[in-house]
Amino acid sequence: MTTVSILYFSGTGHTAKLAEAVHKRAAAVPGVQAELIPLSGDDILKGRYQNEAVLAKLDASDAIIFGSPTYMGGPAAQFKAFADATGGRWYGGAWRDKLAAGFTVSSGPSGDKLSTLHYFFTLAMQHGMLWAGFPETPMNDKGINRLSSYSGVMAQAGQEPADVAPNAADKLTGELLGQRVAVAAARWKR
Repeated sequence: MTTVSILYFSGTGHTAKLAEAVHKRAAAVPGVQAELIPLSGDDILKGRYQNEAVLAKLDASDAIIFGSPTYMGGPAAQFKAFADATGGRWYGGAWRDKLAAGFTVSSGPSGDKLSTLHYFFTLAMQHGMLWAGFPETPMNDKGINRLSSYSGVMAQAGQEPADVAPNAADKLTGELLGQRVAVAAARWKR
């Protein structure tokens, strides 16, 4: 069984909705077990992320899809605290050759989301992971990849509540990322 973990922090529920969309198609791929793993600020003690159970789940995963809202031009502090806590895994090469991908949400069409995706990419590269971008062009009638990101999935959620935004096109884009990573992870594991 191939394991895909969708690890994310969500401050207002928008990123959680996108994570659920990513999970939907990843879990539908035969032979793949997909798991949503929310990050909690409650696991940050004295500025350090401390949840060994979450880290152990990621150690056992074949692919990790990172998700965070973009706040002030980068990932949420809660995600960064998690990333800083992975240094021991980096040192031991625990995540080497796992697949990685990412998604983010901000209120504007740009909102500097690319900085967050590049942060995820850099984290993955430091761990020796293999990055799976998003190849779908925005030239379609379904709104897939409407924000034109190939590094990962970008979604927009202005001031709308999480039951309205991200919109259906952004969630479909997230679903396709989940499917892409799950199929690639199953192929890579063979």
